[in-house]
Amino acid sequence: MDFIMTIVEQGLIYGILTLGIYITYKILDFPDLTVDGSFPLGAAVTAALITRGVNPYLTIPIAFLVGVLAGICTGLIHVKCKVRDLLSGIIMMTALYTVNLKIAGTNNVPLFSQETMFKNGMLESLFGETIPGYMKIVLILLVVLIAKFLLDFYLQTKSGYLLRAVGDNDNLVTALAKDKGNVKILGLAISNGLVALSGCVFAQEQKVFDISTGTGSMVIGLASVIIGTSLFKKLTFVKTTTAVIIGSILYKGCVAIAIRFFDPQSMKLITAVLFLVILVISMERKQKAKGMAEGQKGGKNA
Repeated sequence: MDFIMTIVEQGLIYGILTLGIYITYKILDFPDLTVDGSFPLGAAVTAALITRGVNPYLTIPIAFLVGVLAGICTGLIHVKCKVRDLLSGIIMMTALYTVNLKIAGTNNVPLFSQETMFKNGMLESLFGETIPGYMKIVLILLVVLIAKFLLDFYLQTKSGYLLRAVGDNDNLVTALAKDKGNVKILGLAISNGLVALSGCVFAQEQKVFDISTGTGSMVIGLASVIIGTSLFKKLTFVKTTTAVIIGSILYKGCVAIAIRFFDPQSMKLITAVLFLVILVISMERKQKAKGMAEGQKGGKNA
């Protein structure tokens, strides 16, 4: 049971990150490697604030806003400095490594003796010294649902439709007398804000900040997005934001099961192989669908 609970917890935490990568990968079609820097950025800010006595719940919106700033910087490098999208993310990811060290003060900050969103005076006053184990999932789920519903709401606004249009047809945005560059910057800001928020919750759940926590975040997020969108593609009643969160839980489950049968030191190799398999399956499905579409088109022309 603890094994399943851990998978769900980790899956939900990374589900917030996956929502951010969904914006850049699926909506903007922007390979944003800033993610590997903004995830530990959220954790670093959280650790720095908590060790200075700041309320752990207050670190959640602060981490989001700091992530937004990181996304804006990536957007400015790409849009204003005319640097290619991939290189913009790499530049910002590299810069954030030093920024994260400066914020945290060191490459490892333990939070075991500090109050977190999962263990604090308020919860102890409600449940006593022994806080129920399920409360951790409840709190994480609450953060995930708030992030998901706010994103769903935003995507239904005029600004949200413009964001979608930039990824599909940026000429349409220009035709509407809107600056497509500014729309991209906004999308990157929201995306990295969500990623940093995920890092914030992760640091409090693990009770530690480590500079290496962001390594592979992009791979985890992409794999989760691909799994979620592939599995629920035909189920129109399931929103894409819900699908990618479920994809994150499934991905974490696959990795956890694989690690049970292999050496834990092989985790990165397992992650890489699993991601490769997911990509190959996804590409085969796309090619099959494209072939069927072309066949139907040819039949009509005949």
